[in-house]
Amino acid sequence: MNTQEKNFTTTDGSELFYRYRPAQDGSTDKAIVLFHRGHEHSGRLMYLADELGLDDFAFFAWDARGHGNSPGARGDSPSITTSVADIQDFMTHIAHNYGIAPENTAVIAQSLGAVLVATWLHDYAPPIRCAVLAAPAFGVKLYLPFARPVLRLLQKLRGNFFVNSYLKARHLTHDKARQEDFKRDPLIVRPISVRVLLGLDDTASRIVADAQAITTPLLLLISGDDKVVQHQPQHDFYNRLGSQHKARHILPGFYHDTLGEAERERAFALIRPFIRERFAAPWQAVDVTTAHLASASRVEADELATPLPRYSLRGLWWAFYRATLRLGARWSEGLRIGRDTGYDSGSTLDYVYQNQPQGTNPIGRAFDRHYLNAIGWRGIRQRKKNIGKAIALANALLQRAGKPVHVLDIASGHGRYILDALNEHVRPNSIRLRDYSPINVAAGRELIAARGLENIATFNEVNAFDRANYQNLDPRPTLGIVSGLHELFADNDLIQHSLDGFGDAIESGGYLIYTGQPWHPQLEMIARALTSHKAGSPDWVMRRRSQQEMDQLVARAGFHKIHQWIDEYGIFTVSLARKK
Repeated sequence: MNTQEKNFTTTDGSELFYRYRPAQDGSTDKAIVLFHRGHEHSGRLMYLADELGLDDFAFFAWDARGHGNSPGARGDSPSITTSVADIQDFMTHIAHNYGIAPENTAVIAQSLGAVLVATWLHDYAPPIRCAVLAAPAFGVKLYLPFARPVLRLLQKLRGNFFVNSYLKARHLTHDKARQEDFKRDPLIVRPISVRVLLGLDDTASRIVADAQAITTPLLLLISGDDKVVQHQPQHDFYNRLGSQHKARHILPGFYHDTLGEAERERAFALIRPFIRERFAAPWQAVDVTTAHLASASRVEADELATPLPRYSLRGLWWAFYRATLRLGARWSEGLRIGRDTGYDSGSTLDYVYQNQPQGTNPIGRAFDRHYLNAIGWRGIRQRKKNIGKAIALANALLQRAGKPVHVLDIASGHGRYILDALNEHVRPNSIRLRDYSPINVAAGRELIAARGLENIATFNEVNAFDRANYQNLDPRPTLGIVSGLHELFADNDLIQHSLDGFGDAIESGGYLIYTGQPWHPQLEMIARALTSHKAGSPDWVMRRRSQQEMDQLVARAGFHKIHQWIDEYGIFTVSLARKK
């Protein structure tokens, strides 16, 4: 094979290794990207470039960080989220450096790599042509009783540490040559960090539960005699999958190394026609912009909005929970602000950003500390940091194009998050902040004055959903920002008004930063126990939007997403899009 060894740079500056083989027939317009199992590396997969017989495709295969020739502690990664972001960086590198569009790209992934790819499909909604997942490790078989809770306890006590894999070569494949190669390959590592192992478990549970958000055409191959991963989570994933073109095949007698089995031609005979069929048909994304009318997320939101029988066990539990919050609000400052202004208000978010537990007594401060440490609020604070990263990137791109930085934020809350981010990353030419709430506007003006920004910053009370409010702005914005607003409203037609307003206001070549919430583990608690700031809606019921749904709404307004960030819990996304 004419295989080349190269490197690409990730967003965090790491240099990851990959192998590249040009298409054997000289084609330059299509690619297949391979993702290896845990413990392994790209050299163990490049044989697929020959054996699949898809000679009009270029082949790429990476060494994930902590594996093969890529840097990092062996078998480790800062987080599963980091590894998934690396996939996005790799695919961006392929598109930019080889001119192969995502729509002309297929991916083939095994085991842990397949979970990373499934998470990427869910969290980033890339417009690739199709995906093949072989024995995805949605449920790793840990044969020791209570292994997971014990590992979680030890991680809390010791921090990150490593465990050795129990895997034997003979448990992976019947192919004797592959077994010997596995034993002798110096790049194969046996340890895996507990951070990766438990992160894989948490992420897999999230992706299997919400597989309906994935619409990419997908082929799932399940090894019938797999001794490493469980079958049921793979079936659950497939059954919930939102793809209009999907297929599942169980391969009897196959061990875990599905694509490296002695009879792997049986798997290849399924892969070839699937990929050929998808590339023979014109690429077209599934339109999910009407998900607010009928979708799994609409059903979920409707169920959360349905009152529980008062004397049912769940009804009694949530009544007790609400009573506990009311009691805590007497002493906890955060709970008091939530009770008085709504837990989704600008005042609440401003308090969460500051992250300083306050209360009238030690019990109140303990309540407050627990409240501020909720996973949703941790995700919110990470979203604030990611908005800063998006602003820094947008600023660099505008400077490169010789454009000024005129900021328009349409739902600023108290303005702290945006003023902090701008102060850290850029000195804009002008800042135009807006919010619906006079309380937020007054607080924001005080912040502007306290920071001496009156000469470049204004804060006004404006309805973000009235498209007329975006007309004839002077100076015209070059950077629009909307954070945490659209997630509060289920109606896509409503939020399209604000996005179209941005499309009217931002000049060509300008940028839009927007947030999303494709997942949240506390939706029922929020709906049953927390109150909203919205008039006439005391309960806070949210309809989740998939990233694909959010991206398509933004695209309708004339923008193209160029980069994305997500917190380590998979809750909040921050995206940067360019005005076409």
